[in-house]
Amino acid sequence: MALNDAPLGKASEYPDSYSPELLFPVPRDDNRRRIGFQDGRWPWFGEDLWQAWELSWLRPSGVPAVAWAEIRVPAASVSLIESKSLKLYLNSLNQMVFSTPAQAAEVIERDLSSASGSAVSVTLYDVDQPMMISGHPEDFELIDDEPLENVGYAYCPDELQAGGKGVTERLCSHLLKSNCPVTGQPDWGSLLIEYTGPRISRAGLLRYVVGFRQQQDFHEHCVETIFNDIFQRCDPQHLTVCARYTRRGGLDINPWRSTSAGEVPSMRLIRQ
Repeated sequence: MALNDAPLGKASEYPDSYSPELLFPVPRDDNRRRIGFQDGRWPWFGEDLWQAWELSWLRPSGVPAVAWAEIRVPAASVSLIESKSLKLYLNSLNQMVFSTPAQAAEVIERDLSSASGSAVSVTLYDVDQPMMISGHPEDFELIDDEPLENVGYAYCPDELQAGGKGVTERLCSHLLKSNCPVTGQPDWGSLLIEYTGPRISRAGLLRYVVGFRQQQDFHEHCVETIFNDIFQRCDPQHLTVCARYTRRGGLDINPWRSTSAGEVPSMRLIRQ
């Protein structure tokens, strides 16, 4: 399916019956070839970690149930899932009857796995369950106040520089902004970078992050581009890049890519 067939940017009717066919997969290969990878070979592990805040179904009694979902789509899947199609699909569950939250999760896992081409995991949480919320993780250093002059707003990978003695650092910027390639709407996010290797210039890194301000791309593609640029230009021994994007339409997506396998822990930042 071509991207112009996606529901993104178009007027849509919200379904009142279960509609898994609404899920719109977007192949990952096009972007990966653009940044130099093909044939299933790339230097990262990772996931697209979604948080879905508008999720409801009916109990057998007819009384509605509500929950929020954590959805993990493997970065190795054939396709990412276009965001508006996921929103429409989740809303198609509103009048479905599930006997338990586990049954609802099982159906969502099955449908998303089929659409993405890989096993997706879904965990449902009670909306009354408290969560810790912060601006950024305590063990990350904010770089947004680095002094800069003559700031530009174009993609600028040449600004990334590293050298000297190896360090281990965790850095954060709240200044990540890109634009949806279909609608042009702004996507806002907090960028988390953890690395071991030659020290990365913070001023150069901040210029690079700000350079995404007019970039048009999907969240997942932005994160893979950032990971690849730092990996190629700064030569870290270890690298993890995660973007925590702000919520739109009841969904936020938080892709992460890393040289190490594992799982990025659940969290919610204050802008989400």
